[in-house]
Amino acid sequence: FLGHSYHCYLDIASASLAMAGTKAALDRYLSLPQGECVQVAYVWIDGTGEGLRTKTRTLETEPKLPSDCPVWNFDGSSTGQSSGGDSDVYLHPVALFNDPFRRGSNKIVLCETCTKSHAPTLSNHRRACLDAMTKAFDSHPWFGIEQEYALFDGDGYPLGWPKKGYPGPQGPYYCGVGTGKVYGRDVVEAHYRACLYAGVKIAGTNAEVMPSQWEFQVGPCEGISMGDHLWIARYLLYRVAEDFGIVVSLDPKPIPGDWNGSGAHCNFSTIQMRKEGGMQHILAAIEKLERKHSEHIITYDPKGGKDNERRLTGH
Repeated sequence: FLGHSYHCYLDIASASLAMAGTKAALDRYLSLPQGECVQVAYVWIDGTGEGLRTKTRTLETEPKLPSDCPVWNFDGSSTGQSSGGDSDVYLHPVALFNDPFRRGSNKIVLCETCTKSHAPTLSNHRRACLDAMTKAFDSHPWFGIEQEYALFDGDGYPLGWPKKGYPGPQGPYYCGVGTGKVYGRDVVEAHYRACLYAGVKIAGTNAEVMPSQWEFQVGPCEGISMGDHLWIARYLLYRVAEDFGIVVSLDPKPIPGDWNGSGAHCNFSTIQMRKEGGMQHILAAIEKLERKHSEHIITYDPKGGKDNERRLTGH
């Protein structure tokens, strides 16, 4: 047993050293001057409604607004967003951020996906959301979202968990400090700083109830910017985790049994709710939401609410 563990640690150490060497080599090239040209990473939500895709193009000048980035296209048949016979899907830039990986004048731009007639694709829910936020403009809707997630190692095990067993029961891990209580803090700290650099309105972070589970908060953001900032925060988390060889899961119930699930808790208010006497507006909104509860559960995730059902039931 000791011999087996010794070799496992050697393998992990060797992989870490190899990764460190690769990053050191990459830094040599990223430090090269790039002239007046800038790299812009186009980011979009794929046909699953959950996954993110990205590709990069060169612009001759630094974009200051999303509209400075040209409409681009990609092969939608490879992302579940079109058929092979008519595969072009178009990327319409909508939100611009600084790039914490390439730095300098380089950018990340979140895009809507559209058909050749510039109509939103079936997985593009942002357009309908924008219409709703435009109608609600006078109410100044604020959102704050608490995004929980779990970290896994390259073998598919929760980060830091014993390979042939389970860690101690939940209790000491929430907002925990110290070895054996938290796993993956380097990823969390790197992600936090990457969000701040990018211009994402990240509000905070903490370790969650299940070991290797964390949460970050985005907001308060008004209107459509909430979704834009949340999706780019997710993109940055995936990209940061790449550098550490770690897998991020947003699955609502990543580990079956008596282990905490992951959610994206939504905090919401209007200007009427935030004023003196706002409680009556909050209670009125709750009554309206109650009438549509089942419908909302069904539309909560791309699987008709089945993913969220696993989290709510605990099975």
